[in-house]
Amino acid sequence: MAAPPFRFWVEDGTFMSQKDLTKGAVFPTMCLFALPMIFGNLLQQCYNIVDTWVVGQYVGFGALGGVGSAFALMTFLTSVLLGLCMGSGIVFSLCFGQRDEVRLQDGICASFLLTAGVAALLTAVSLLGVDSILSWMNIPLEIWDMTRVYLVLVFCGIPAIALYNFFGAYLKALGNSVIPLVFLGISTVLNIVLDILLVAVYPFGTAGAAAATVVAQYVSGVGIGVYTFLQDRKIRQAFRQFQIRRASLKEIANYSLLTCMQQSVMNLGILMVQGLVNSFGTIVMAAFAAGVKIDAFAYMPVQEYGNAFSTFIAQNMGAKQPERIRQGVRCGVLSVVGYCVITSLILWFLAKPLILIFIAPEETAIVAEGIRYLHTVGPFYCGIGCLFLLYGLYRALGTPVVSVILTVISLGTRVALSYKLSCIPEIGVAGIWWSIPIGWALADLTGFLCYRKNKERLLKIL
Repeated sequence: MAAPPFRFWVEDGTFMSQKDLTKGAVFPTMCLFALPMIFGNLLQQCYNIVDTWVVGQYVGFGALGGVGSAFALMTFLTSVLLGLCMGSGIVFSLCFGQRDEVRLQDGICASFLLTAGVAALLTAVSLLGVDSILSWMNIPLEIWDMTRVYLVLVFCGIPAIALYNFFGAYLKALGNSVIPLVFLGISTVLNIVLDILLVAVYPFGTAGAAAATVVAQYVSGVGIGVYTFLQDRKIRQAFRQFQIRRASLKEIANYSLLTCMQQSVMNLGILMVQGLVNSFGTIVMAAFAAGVKIDAFAYMPVQEYGNAFSTFIAQNMGAKQPERIRQGVRCGVLSVVGYCVITSLILWFLAKPLILIFIAPEETAIVAEGIRYLHTVGPFYCGIGCLFLLYGLYRALGTPVVSVILTVISLGTRVALSYKLSCIPEIGVAGIWWSIPIGWALADLTGFLCYRKNKERLLKIL
């Protein structure tokens, strides 16, 4: 009897548990692979909620606005690393589907070199330009100092973020979504404990919240790296030889740089919107910070499902199974739409209790603005859910440039409308909120039309 497919990749006695996504029923295969990724990100969002709650309750709503702005900035900076690792993960998945061990090892070396270099550059530039960044983001003077301290500390965690995302992308690409979850869970619990200790128990303010984050990031980044080295022969062998081949570097760059661009454009647009929000003062800043946290928690499962969907498509591209890819597309759309409809309904009726998790009831102006944000954006989660699927699909099909185009449409519309509408006195800050679902809708329409028109060419393995 033939050995199970994953034995080619796994040493006996290890705990790597890779999953071959080219076999089995499509829907349960995708769901079982996605669940640990979703659960891991839920843990991360739980941390973000605790962090926001602790800062809002024990430091004040001004600090909440500052930390919210810093969160948007860090999301932009780390999106560069995330894009590099996501692109690399597609190459790793293709190698898995093709059973090409040599190409996999070459890709590991090329990807690590790019990721480490970009992480070092980002850390240096961010620390040197922190004051310019604060000015560009329109941070109010009353929260300038506390935001600056927070940023300087969290910038020091960029190398740890790079480590976690590199090794996490490698493991997920080979079908192992459990081990990244374990280390993310350890990091999240540690982060929450340190957050409460350094902010609620000992009043270190935003500096304590930042220190808790950085310590937890290094635990997860170093931890997953050490584990992977101990358990995976292929990655040990790759680093022992560490050969950078031009063809491999070019392949990784082709996938990673465009994915990196897509992630960066997306988060740059969000950062520009954050700067506009900041210009409306600390009340709107605090409402936006709370609303975005709820937003991220609500649609995070479909974001991670989109990443799992991308790995599924890439493995089956490598294995040359076009019909399985079509089935995966149908299952993905139905799953995402169903989840988003339910989530939108829940959010509509529970908007006020959710906002009150982060904002004290007496801050009536902030609560009202937060509810208005959720009632504007929440009903349209199907838009962002389908957009995540489109991003994952085009990355996996080897056309990440389409993901970049969709991101430019989504975020370009969002930024342009935000600045245009918010200048109209009768609309004001509500124009920023409405620009979000409009951007999603235009990008979705473009992505679906592109897929429908070019489906046979995209599935060129036919």
